[in-house]
Amino acid sequence: MDDIREILKYLPHRYPFLMVDRVTDFEANKSLKALKNVTYNEPIFTGHFPQSPIFPGVLILEALAQASALLAFKSMGGYPSEKTLYLLVGIDKARFKHQVIPGDQLTFEVTVLKEKRGIWKFEAKAHVGDVLACSAEVLIAKNEIDE
Repeated sequence: MDDIREILKYLPHRYPFLMVDRVTDFEANKSLKALKNVTYNEPIFTGHFPQSPIFPGVLILEALAQASALLAFKSMGGYPSEKTLYLLVGIDKARFKHQVIPGDQLTFEVTVLKEKRGIWKFEAKAHVGDVLACSAEVLIAKNEIDE
């Protein structure tokens, strides 16, 4: 559905911190599915257990937050201004069930639980194939950058 060029119009993140490669499904104000290809070339693997590389759980949570922000931005219609950000403000009920290693493809599924005054709460899951790697509730809040 959305390739990297479209994602870059919504998210301010750039290499090496952009964690979403493609949006595969989207329903406004309801859900979004996206993916990330995990490769050994990522800088994190030089220091995160080089003898047995594991993609860090905190980066999986960051990826789920980015997918959540994509759902919020896309649900609003149009592209965000350069001054608009969605910031991660909370993670609840995070659980890690399966290690993610180079060569895996992470699939993200985020579903809106509620939205009130620019604060969104999502149910978020990351899978490798059919195996649940991580689940959490993600809270993000709209923020306007002051100049």
